[in-house]
Amino acid sequence: MDLTSYNLEELLLAAIKSEEESNQVYSKLADHVQNGLMKDKFQFLASEEQKHKQYIIDLYKSDFPDKTLHLPEKTPVPLPGVTIPKDEDIPVSKVLSQAMEAEQAAHDFYLSLSERYENTTVKNMLHYFADMETGHYNILKQEKESMEWFEQSDVYWPMIHAGP
Repeated sequence: MDLTSYNLEELLLAAIKSEEESNQVYSKLADHVQNGLMKDKFQFLASEEQKHKQYIIDLYKSDFPDKTLHLPEKTPVPLPGVTIPKDEDIPVSKVLSQAMEAEQAAHDFYLSLSERYENTTVKNMLHYFADMETGHYNILKQEKESMEWFEQSDVYWPMIHAGP
C-alpha cells in the first residue's frame, strides 16, 4: 500500500479511526449473532481492535505531544470500511466479506506505516499488528465459510416434507 502522499499525523488518525470503527462493527456483530462461539470470536476481535486503537493513540501522543487528538469525520487515507445494513435479511456472510477486505487492507496499511519509523520497537509492533490483522482475516474467513454453509442450508422450500 503506497502511503507516501500522506503525512504521519493523517496516517495515525486514519489508523485510530479504522480501529475504532472495526471495534464497533465486531461489537455489533457479537450482539447480533445467536451462536455462542461466534459471539465470543466477535467479542475477541472487538477487544483486539480496542487494544490496537489504544496503542496507536499512545503513539500519536508520543509523536505529536503538542497536539490534541481529534479524529476527522472522514480520513483522506482510503481504508475500506464495513457497513452493517439495518435490513435484518442481509446475510452475515456479506458483512464478513467486507470485514475480511478491511482486515487485509489493515495488514497492508500497518506494513507500510512501519516504514515511516526508524524506532525498532515501533516498527516491530506495527509489523506485529499486520500479522494480527492476518490472523483476524483468517478467523473471519472461517466464520464466513461456516455462515455461507448455514445460510444455504437454511433455505425454506415449501412442501419439502409433503411426501408423495
